[in-house]
Amino acid sequence: MGTKTIRLDDEAYDRLKHRKGEGESFSDVVKRLAGERSFLELAGILSDEQADAVRDAVAELRERENEQMAARRAEFAGDHE
Repeated sequence: MGTKTIRLDDEAYDRLKHRKGEGESFSDVVKRLAGERSFLELAGILSDEQADAVRDAVAELRERENEQMAARRAEFAGDHE
């Protein structure tokens, strides 16, 4: 694997250095950061109908999980009375 030299201004270098972890090379930092995605990149990928369907599915899942947790709490309380 070869290497490349790049120029960074002082501010860019300082930002990169700040993100560098112990034992991490600058190449490691660049690879890690280049793989990150922003949630803003996801904006607009779903239609309004798709977004509504996802919201409904999440709400349904949360409701089901809450019901299961309530049943477990009731079962646990009944075992320890």
